[in-house]
Amino acid sequence: MSHGVPRRSFLADTGLGFTGLALGAMMFRDGVAQAADSKLGVESGPHHAAKAKSVIWIFLCGGVSHLESWDPKPALNTHAGKSIADTPFAEAVKKPGTDVVEGNPKHGNRKTLMALNCGYKNYGKSGLLAADWWKHTAEMADEMAVVRSLWTSDNDHGAMLQFHTGRHVREGAHPTVGSWACYGLGSMTDNLPEYVVLGVPPGDCCGGEWAHGAAYLGPEHAGVRLNTNGQAPLPFGKRPAGKSAEEQANEFGLIGKLNRLSGIDYPDDPQLQARIKSYELAFKMQTAVPETLQLEKETAAMRTLYGLDKPETAPFGKLCLSARRLVERGVRFVQIYHGGGGGGEWDAHSKIKDNHTKLSTQTDRPIAGLLKDLKQSGQLKDTLVVWATEFGRSPGAEGDGRDHHPQAFSVWLAGGGIKGGTVHGKTDEIGYQVTENRHYVTDIHATVLHQLGLDARSLEVPGRKRLEIDFGKPITEIIG
Repeated sequence: MSHGVPRRSFLADTGLGFTGLALGAMMFRDGVAQAADSKLGVESGPHHAAKAKSVIWIFLCGGVSHLESWDPKPALNTHAGKSIADTPFAEAVKKPGTDVVEGNPKHGNRKTLMALNCGYKNYGKSGLLAADWWKHTAEMADEMAVVRSLWTSDNDHGAMLQFHTGRHVREGAHPTVGSWACYGLGSMTDNLPEYVVLGVPPGDCCGGEWAHGAAYLGPEHAGVRLNTNGQAPLPFGKRPAGKSAEEQANEFGLIGKLNRLSGIDYPDDPQLQARIKSYELAFKMQTAVPETLQLEKETAAMRTLYGLDKPETAPFGKLCLSARRLVERGVRFVQIYHGGGGGGEWDAHSKIKDNHTKLSTQTDRPIAGLLKDLKQSGQLKDTLVVWATEFGRSPGAEGDGRDHHPQAFSVWLAGGGIKGGTVHGKTDEIGYQVTENRHYVTDIHATVLHQLGLDARSLEVPGRKRLEIDFGKPITEIIG
């Protein structure tokens, strides 16, 4: 409203009563009132035409080997067993990026080269070189843009949090890429969360709930965890025993009215706004969430595509199929974790061949199924899929495993206006250092936000300082 009269106060003062208050709350949720009179001051999106509506963000916890996934290095087989100092690559590894924190000197600094633990070949018309551990996903090479030149500054598993917020774990909670997306654009659905989390997140050592949190953006933009393991999908959203839907609706209605009355006096209290929204949404989710996660409604062929017919692929296949059902119902951002808890199951300091064989078997076919499903249904054009992990693994051996390697690792994106069949960035012949087009993790954030129609630099809250590196830069070379 003009003349400094807050919109919510105007609605209340003109006698619209609870109807007006409900309208005000709905406008706040949808970003209209927020853009008009919120003191947060964020420039609300979209800022330009979007190429994606939703994001499915797949994160593998513990550090997947880039060398045996999306950046295979045949030279490791040629020089296996040799010290790096005795190979043609000795000089290259002496020039680490000055912004990579060494910390514990052993991480990423193993000296004796290890051969690749699986085969590799070219895939698709684009000829993408990929490891056999990811043969099913690699069949979709012509839809994917692989970025082989990521780096991060944390050489321990706090890098999981850093990948999602751009900040080191010692800096505490900061908004994640999913929360920024939802904060900038708001919800597309009235009965499901705008930001859903599937799977087990990192352990508390490595970010925990912060890895899908919203920090100072407010709890209404944080990820909501749902179960897909046969338990109640949303335990705290279950109707109490012995209470009818009508009785509960009346209770929620009264609580909502009282909360909105408080909202007149405290219009900028994010906790209160989140509470109002949670009551409204929780009632609707009691029906919408279980229906969304009823995977038995899918055809047998579809369940097989995602690997639900095999015990080793079924658990992750359920997450991927659930993600597709969520985005097609309007969920903005779906974050899928694999191998979460503690430092992550992919942390293969020993027996990497056994470790990565088992874990890639669990995930490769379901991820491929997700991409094929989205492609054949036409949803891939406006659904952006991201595959990521916190860092790579060392070219040098740690016994029969590989150590942490923050200096260089790989990520891929597909759909949502991304240029398929693309490889961007380059590492040296043993995958130790990035040699072309280095990208800090927030460049992935900026690219995702750009495809959603958001300018990362316009998503800033006055009084909440962001560093230059926090914003990142869209990777234009992989945008179609």
